[in-house]
Amino acid sequence: MSSSPSDRAGSAGASGRSSASGRSGASGRDDGAAAASDPLRPADHIDSAPVDENEINQPQLGVVGWLRWGWRQLTSMRVALVLLLILAIAAIPGSVFPQRTADPNGVVQYKQNNPDTFPVLDAMRMFDVYSSPWFSAIYLLLFISLIGCIIPRIKHHAKALRALPPRTPARLGRLEHHRSTVWAPEPAEGDGNASTAIDAAAAIDVAEKQLKSLGYRVARYDRGRTWSVSAERGYWRETGNLLFHISLVGVLVTVGIGGGFAYTGQRVVIEGASYVNTLIDYNSINRGRFVADDSFQPYALTLDSFDVTYEDFGTPGAGQAGNFAANLSVRNIDGSASKGTVRVNHPLHVGGDSIYLLGNGYAPTITVRNADGDKVFSGPVEFLPQDSAMTSLGVVKVTDGMPEQLGMIGFLYPTPLKMKSGAYTSVHGALNLPLLTLDVYQGDLGVDGGKPVSVFELNTDGLEKLNGRTTDTKSIELQPGETADLPNGLGTVTFENVSPEGAKDTLQSVKRYVSLQIHHDASAPWVLAFALLALGGLGLALFVPRRRMWVKATAADDGIHLEYAALARGDDPTLAAAVDDLVRGHERLLDAAAPEGSTPAKGD
Repeated sequence: MSSSPSDRAGSAGASGRSSASGRSGASGRDDGAAAASDPLRPADHIDSAPVDENEINQPQLGVVGWLRWGWRQLTSMRVALVLLLILAIAAIPGSVFPQRTADPNGVVQYKQNNPDTFPVLDAMRMFDVYSSPWFSAIYLLLFISLIGCIIPRIKHHAKALRALPPRTPARLGRLEHHRSTVWAPEPAEGDGNASTAIDAAAAIDVAEKQLKSLGYRVARYDRGRTWSVSAERGYWRETGNLLFHISLVGVLVTVGIGGGFAYTGQRVVIEGASYVNTLIDYNSINRGRFVADDSFQPYALTLDSFDVTYEDFGTPGAGQAGNFAANLSVRNIDGSASKGTVRVNHPLHVGGDSIYLLGNGYAPTITVRNADGDKVFSGPVEFLPQDSAMTSLGVVKVTDGMPEQLGMIGFLYPTPLKMKSGAYTSVHGALNLPLLTLDVYQGDLGVDGGKPVSVFELNTDGLEKLNGRTTDTKSIELQPGETADLPNGLGTVTFENVSPEGAKDTLQSVKRYVSLQIHHDASAPWVLAFALLALGGLGLALFVPRRRMWVKATAADDGIHLEYAALARGDDPTLAAAVDDLVRGHERLLDAAAPEGSTPAKGD
C-alpha cells in the first residue's frame, strides 16, 4: 500500500522526535552540554536535556558560601537583639546565686545548706557566672555581632549625610499628608505669565529659607513651569541609633579589657586588728589576668571600732539591726594617716581602691590550755551569723599542744533564751548577757594533708565527740570571763571578757569583726561615660523624627498652585501637624513678601 507525502512527512517527523528523544535520554549530558555551549539555543529547546519539574535545584554554596551566610546571619540586627536578650537572661543566675567574686562567705553558706545540689550548680558555674565559658561565649558573639552590624550602617549613614535630599515626586497628591493652595499675586504690567513664573520661583525661595530655618537640608529641583524644593531632616535619629550601639560596644570592650586589670578581694578584720594591702594578706581574691603580684597600692587599714544599732524591745522590728559603720584608720606608704568610715553602699576610697562593707559579726576571744596549764590556743574567732538575731556559729581548731587535735563547734547567743526543749536561741542582736556553748571533738582535723580547709567548717567524720548531744557529757556553757574544764581532763577553755576596765555592762565584752571587699577597677569611669553616651543616643533615636518635606509651585493662569507634602520614615504621629504648620508659616511669609493687591492663598 502506498502512502501519501503528508503521511511520510508525519512519520518522519515522529521518527525524528522519537530519535531525538532517544538521543536525549541516552546521552542527556551531551545534549545538555551542547545546549549550554550554544548561546543561540534557549534553555527550554526541545533538544535540551530533560528537566524534572518535581526536582528542586538548589545552588551549592560551598565552604566560602556557608561562611558568608553564617556571617550575614550573625551580623544581622535580629540576631544581635536575640543575643542581647540571651545575655540578659544568662545574667539572672548571677543575682540568684551568691558569687565567689562578691560574696565568698555566701557561697560557703550555700554549700552548707544545700550539700546535694551544690556540686551540680558548681559544675554549671552558677557561682562564677560572669567568668564562665558559656557567659563569655554569649558576650563575645554579641560583641562580634554588634561590630558587624555597625560598620556597614556607618558607611551607609555617612553616604546619606553627603547625599542631596531626593527629588520631588511628580504626584505629591498620592502621599497621605498632602496640602494644596492657590496663591494669586497682583500681576505686573506686561506678560502676566512671566510675572506668575517669577512669583512661583519667589514662593519656592521663601519655602527654601523657611525649611532651612526649621533645620532641614534642602535641594532645589526646578523644571519648566514647576519649581520645587525638597527637604529632609532627622539624621540625628540614625546618628543616635549608631551612637547607642557604638557605646554598647564601648561598654563591652571596656568591661572586657578593664576586667583584666581589675581585682576584687575579701578580708575579715577584727576590732583592733590591721591588714596590709598585699596579695598574701587577703582571705580570698579574684584578680584579672594582667594583675601582677606587686600591682597592689600599698596601704594599711585598722578597724578601730564597729558601730551598730539595734531596735529596742517593744518596738517594731525589735532586735533588727539599723545603721552599720566601720571606723577605719588608713596609713599610707609615705607615712601619712587618715580616718574613714565605711557604711553600706557608702564605700571608702583609698589608693584607687573602693572598700565596701559586706557583713559583720561577733568574734569571741577564746583561750585553750592543756592539762599542764600551757596556753595552746588564744585569740578572737570569727563566728558566722545564722539569723537576724545574730545567733552565730564558729569553729575552733587546736592543732598542737594536746594529745590529739581538738576541734570545737560553738554557738554564740548575744541575748540568750532557753526554750522548752532545752536548746538556746537568741532573741536580740545586741550583747545582753552573751552565752557561748561548745561541743568538743578529738581526732585528726585534716589540716595536715596539704589541702586547703575552711576555717568556718569542721568535718566531724572520723572525729570522736566528747560532749554535747549524743554523749553523756553536757555541752560547755560560758559567759564572758568564765572558764570551764574540757572533757576527759584535757585542760580548760576560757571565754575572755574584752570589756575595758571599769565597764559596767557586757556590751563590749565580745569583739566585732567586719567583712570588707576591696575592689579595684580603673575602667569604671569609662563604663559610666559609655553608658551615658548610650542613653543619649537612645534618646535621639527615640525622640528625633526622620521626615521629608516637599513644597512645589506651579505657575498657571489663575495663579500659583502650591503643593505641600511630607513623608516619615517610621512612625511619626506629629507629621500631619508639621505639614499644617509649614503651610501656615509659608502663607504668612508669602503675605508679608507679596505686593499690595495680592490674593491670599486658599486651600483646595
